[in-house]
Amino acid sequence: MIEFKVTGEYIPMIQLLKATNLVSTGGEAQIVVDEGEVKHNGEVDYRKRLKVKKGDIVEFRGNKIKVI
Repeated sequence: MIEFKVTGEYIPMIQLLKATNLVSTGGEAQIVVDEGEVKHNGEVDYRKRLKVKKGDIVEFRGNKIKVI
């Protein structure tokens, strides 16, 4: 599991995927979210600008990110 420390109140989903190096570009992040490859707290979520907050779990291609 990847632990990601958010510095503010939240981080947008596409920025989180880029910051954890699970995608290489913002465009790629938008595509994988559009295609339903990303889960937020166990549910597929299609919102690119979803505000991911402390305590949330994001899953993508076998990787889990815990936001702390």
